[in-house]
Amino acid sequence: MKASYHREGLLGAFQLASAAIAARDVKPILRNLKVITEPDRCTLMATDLELGIRLEVRGVSVAEPGEAILPGARTLSILRESTDDELSLEADANRVLVRGGQNEFEMPTEDPDHFPDVPAFAEEKYHELAAGTLREMIRRTIFAAATENPRYAVTGVLWELESGQARLVATDGRRLAVTQHTATNQGEHSTHGQTPVVPTKAMQLLERNLHDENEMVKVSFRPNEVLIKTERAMIYSRLVEGRYPAYREVFPKKQTARVPLTAGPFYTAVRQSAIMTDDESKKVTFSFAKKKLTLQARGSESGRAKIEMAIDYDGKGLEINFDPRYLTDMLRVLEPDTALALELVDGNSPALFKSGDDYSYVVMPLS
Repeated sequence: MKASYHREGLLGAFQLASAAIAARDVKPILRNLKVITEPDRCTLMATDLELGIRLEVRGVSVAEPGEAILPGARTLSILRESTDDELSLEADANRVLVRGGQNEFEMPTEDPDHFPDVPAFAEEKYHELAAGTLREMIRRTIFAAATENPRYAVTGVLWELESGQARLVATDGRRLAVTQHTATNQGEHSTHGQTPVVPTKAMQLLERNLHDENEMVKVSFRPNEVLIKTERAMIYSRLVEGRYPAYREVFPKKQTARVPLTAGPFYTAVRQSAIMTDDESKKVTFSFAKKKLTLQARGSESGRAKIEMAIDYDGKGLEINFDPRYLTDMLRVLEPDTALALELVDGNSPALFKSGDDYSYVVMPLS
């Protein structure tokens, strides 16, 4: 195999694909990436057996088609440290040679036939939606996914795809994020009767591969896995095993107060009040009164904060306590001028933030 590359293009592709490299010792060969050069294309592959990616590399001139195994960490370091605009890559059964204008690096390699395959996307049934829309949906939910939970399959994002609708859901038991958007259905693809949860790592890799807002992304679920096709990448992932909680039951069944808010000013007030929280007292008290919201926090050693902001609210007085982190996580992914509606029952019931009809965020209060 012999080809020449634009270094920046190869570096960017290598950084993206490297996210699928095994973080633990499954097989030694999985610490590497596989490169496949054909006369008209070049593909990088990486996998940890749970997550895999096929990524097209652009700006490549192929002299001799072939396949090679590239040591992950060292190749990435070479691409980062090199000052050459163009690099050539040669490989045979025993070695890989990376050559620039005034330097070269030779590394031992392995048999590319021993590298596990990452499937190509050949599905006839799938949902399709714009990359910009999907990226926004991921950003609005992924932060709420649990990092660990032995009882439920919540260490990822739940996908619900039916007819012309796509819905993403994430929860860690203390907050719940739900977003939805229209999508195109091909071949009667549906997740009805299933609860497919895509691991957080796979969702992060997908988000990093969504560059062009207008390109269309294809998503197809199999019984235990998902395949996602973008213009340049094909991402494969096993699904999280286990049962997803009945998240719809978390939504409040009634409301006694509805408070209009704007994301930017509310975000600022929450961050200001959070300055005086500490490890022992992580809560901020939100006091809603006519035309005014008061946020108060007090730390055992840090001091106290009192923040006031004007709001368009004429209802009865109501007080509720929140961990401010759960609010800032949500507010930071919204545009500052986003209109929000906060629906409250009382100080002990879950609070519901809504942005239009396509985004809902439920937060459990603190005592």
